[in-house]
Amino acid sequence: MDPIGLISSITEAAIEIDAGRKGFATRGKAEEGRILYEGGIALALSSFREAQSTADPHTLIMAEYAFLTQELQFCTATEKRTLNSLNKAIQHFDDAFLALKVIEDKSLYTIADSVIPHDKDYRVKGYPKDSFHIACGSHKTRIKNILTSPGIDPIEKDLLEQRLVNLSAAQGSYIEKQKVVMENNNV
Repeated sequence: MDPIGLISSITEAAIEIDAGRKGFATRGKAEEGRILYEGGIALALSSFREAQSTADPHTLIMAEYAFLTQELQFCTATEKRTLNSLNKAIQHFDDAFLALKVIEDKSLYTIADSVIPHDKDYRVKGYPKDSFHIACGSHKTRIKNILTSPGIDPIEKDLLEQRLVNLSAAQGSYIEKQKVVMENNNV
């Protein structure tokens, strides 16, 4: 799937999920809400699986970013904790996109490696724990926390678990990019 198609599918899925949730809470609309909700979850799950099949870190985080920005759109002003969490996740992914640009410039990334401490707390498999890893790691924690909440619908749980798999795949692919840069620069 092309990136625009992927974003479009994820946007549509998020809209259906939100409309379905709102339908649950409306008298006489529960069945319609359930249909929208399940359809949205199925579309999102399919889209995230397709993103995973690319093994491209940019595509993987772009899919997550698209979903997060849609979730943010559906929050109300009274949902302060959710708004703060989503805004922070989006900011982290903005930084991750910058890291993806920097890693393409081998000389810049060599500099990044030299300024990030070599202590294991600042490394992922020996490579710099830069903003890409921070975004994925903190967002994986966020999703794991959601998964521990009671009452998560089993189909939504499947979607959350797929998103976790995607974030891990994104980090794995990114580490491969790091490895290529470091080996080519004899770092």
